[in-house]
Amino acid sequence: MKVVLRAIALLFLACLAVGQTAPSLYKQVAKWEIGGDGGWDYVTVDPAANRVYVAHGAAIEVVDTQSGKKIGSIPAQGAHGVAVVTDKGLGFSTNGRAGTVTVFDLKTLTPKQDIKVGEGPDAILYDPYSRQVIVMNGRSKDVTVIDPATQKVVATIPLGGKLEAATSDPGHVYVNVEDTGEIGVIDSKTWQATGKWKLEGCEEPSGLAIDEKTHHLFSACGNKQMAIVNSQTGKVEQMLPTGAGTDGAGFDSGLRYAFSSNGGDGTLTVVRQGKDGKWEVMENAPTQRGARTMAVDPKSHKVYTATAELGPPAEGQRRPSIKPGSFMVQVYAPVK
Repeated sequence: MKVVLRAIALLFLACLAVGQTAPSLYKQVAKWEIGGDGGWDYVTVDPAANRVYVAHGAAIEVVDTQSGKKIGSIPAQGAHGVAVVTDKGLGFSTNGRAGTVTVFDLKTLTPKQDIKVGEGPDAILYDPYSRQVIVMNGRSKDVTVIDPATQKVVATIPLGGKLEAATSDPGHVYVNVEDTGEIGVIDSKTWQATGKWKLEGCEEPSGLAIDEKTHHLFSACGNKQMAIVNSQTGKVEQMLPTGAGTDGAGFDSGLRYAFSSNGGDGTLTVVRQGKDGKWEVMENAPTQRGARTMAVDPKSHKVYTATAELGPPAEGQRRPSIKPGSFMVQVYAPVK
C-alpha cells in the first residue's frame, strides 16, 4: 500500500509541475527558404516597407515580410549589415572585404555608389537623432559617420578594439568592443569618443540593443550572458544567462521584451523587467542551430532570424558545414 501511495503522490507532483510550466512566449510562424550559399550576418527589418534585409555572403538578400518571397538582392563584397534611411529613399550596406559602404535605391534596389570607409566595415546603424549613418570598422578600429543627404563621410572617430553592433539615443552612440569587453561611447553632437565602459563578466560582446525609456543597454556576450547596463552611468546592473553562440540582440519597445539570438544551441532568450525593476529571463524559445543574428519588427512584434541547414565541420575546420542552397529566414511571433 505504501508503494502505491508513494507512486500516486509522485504522479500528482509530476502533474502539478507540468501544470505550473509557463506557456511559451514565442513560437515559429514561418520559414522562408531563400537559397544560395555562404555565411550570413546582420538582419535588418524595414517595417514601413514590409521588408527584411539579410547580409548573405556576396549579397544583401531582400525579402517581403508579407509573402515571405525574395524580391531582390544588392551585390556585396563581404556583406555584413544594412541601414535604411526612409526619408531619403536610400539604403546603406557594408562591404567587409572592400572597405566600402554601398548606397542603394530602396525602391529599385539599384546600387548608386560606393563610399570608402575604414577597414573591415561590419555593423551599420542609422541614428534618427543625428540623422546620420554610423559605420563600425572592425579592423581599423574606428567609426565612420556618413551624411545620407550628401552621401559623404563627415567624421571618423578612433575608438580602438574590434567593433561590433551599435545602438543610439539622443546625443549618444554606443558601440560594443568585442576584444576588450567594453562599450564605447560617442557624443553624436561633437562626434568625439567620450569613454569606454568595462563590461565585467561579459566576454566578447556582440549584439547590442537599448531601452530608451528605462535607460538600459542589452549587450549579448559570448560567454552565454547578457549584460544589462545603465546607459547614463555605464554601470553593469545585472548579468543574465542566455544560450550559446550569441551574436544578436534586440528590444521590442511595445511589448518591452529584450532578446538575444543564440546560434550555438538554437534558442531565443526573452528577457523582461519585473515590477521590482529587475530584469529576468522569461524563456529560451527554441529556434534553429545557427540562428545567431536577429531583428525585431516594432510594428508586428515579430522576430526574424537567419540560418541554414548545418552539418559536421569539414576536415580541418572548426565551424559546422553549411548544406548548399539551404539558407533561410525564420519568423517568430508572440503567442497570443
